[in-house]
Amino acid sequence: MYRIGQGFDIHQLVEERDLILGGVNIEHNKGLLGHSDADVLCHAIIDALLGALALGDIGLHFPDNDPKYYGCDSTQLLKEVLYLIIKGGYKINNIDCTIKAQTPKLQPFLIEIRSNLSRILNINLNQISIKAKTMETLGPIGESKAIAVDAIVLLEEIEG
Repeated sequence: MYRIGQGFDIHQLVEERDLILGGVNIEHNKGLLGHSDADVLCHAIIDALLGALALGDIGLHFPDNDPKYYGCDSTQLLKEVLYLIIKGGYKINNIDCTIKAQTPKLQPFLIEIRSNLSRILNINLNQISIKAKTMETLGPIGESKAIAVDAIVLLEEIEG
């Protein structure tokens, strides 16, 4: 049995914040604003994983009004969600993500991000795809005011 989940997240780019994507710190003059580390990639993957098992969304499990999640490392949240997936009798078959960012150029970081996420999620590198797209200077993403991510996951029931 298979389950499909879709996730989306967007965060505003601001000064004096680190830019963290997939647990990797990207050198840039701006970072993402959020209650946690604002790792928009991890957040979209978390929503997709939770959605695949009809377990709600990231806000239900890790509310942004809870002080214990202030400044937290989103890869730790991802590990907690992976535990829920395994506990539910599933494993990750594959993940496909699209990061929408005008700046910075993310292509040089994609292998490192994929490698980090594959390690965290205990999946092979070929089970996670991450693409980076610009918005051709259109809208808040195109004006470098935000970064957004779409994520899709396929879960597979663990046999036995």
